[in-house]
Amino acid sequence: MGKRIIAQRRGRGSTLYRANSHRYLTQVKYDNKINTNTQATITDILNDPGRNAPVAKIKFKDNTTTHTLISECSKTKDTISIGKDAKIELGNILPIGKIPEGTPIFNIETRPNDGGKLVRSSGTYATISSHDTSKTVIKLPSKQFKALNPNCRATIGITAGGELKSKPYLKAGTKWHTMHKRGKLYPRTSARAMNAVDHKFGGSNLGVTKTVSRNAPPGRKVGTIASKRTGKKR
Repeated sequence: MGKRIIAQRRGRGSTLYRANSHRYLTQVKYDNKINTNTQATITDILNDPGRNAPVAKIKFKDNTTTHTLISECSKTKDTISIGKDAKIELGNILPIGKIPEGTPIFNIETRPNDGGKLVRSSGTYATISSHDTSKTVIKLPSKQFKALNPNCRATIGITAGGELKSKPYLKAGTKWHTMHKRGKLYPRTSARAMNAVDHKFGGSNLGVTKTVSRNAPPGRKVGTIASKRTGKKR
């Protein structure tokens, strides 16, 4: 009798395949008071196990604090200007309708006051493409264009931590800990290298068909599912 394949075990959702989200630092989004013209100071730069980009703890004039993503070249004790009247400088937070064309931005809202949804990964940025009376068009890292409300907020610059992937993993254990803290499966064994008890493609039998019916049971539904054709198109 065979075992459940890894796809079935992951679908069950045991703790082995879940991300340790209780260890994540905090929810990172724009504060509601960022709608007003104000300033904040970076008091600390923190590491969040749930993301590659560093997270900054900022302090407002009324001594309240929040967490946000920062741009490259930012450091502690830097001052961030916030609001529609803020200067066009690295790290400042403004509505995208007030940012000139060609300016790199990140941590972009898709709707006003949603806290920031787009371009939040380390080393990424979007670009202001054009302005209109009712919308602002931005160019995303995927080269696609997206029209947004001019009142959506964004941070000027490039998300910090872009050189993270330039440093190679010298030990498999380091890579394992990086993947494990986010619930990612590592290392991954190819199905062909498994035993026959662990996967449909396992064992020394090379005659197993890759195509499978759409109505196949979960343990057998691997490969090309209900494919019309396989291989290169001639």
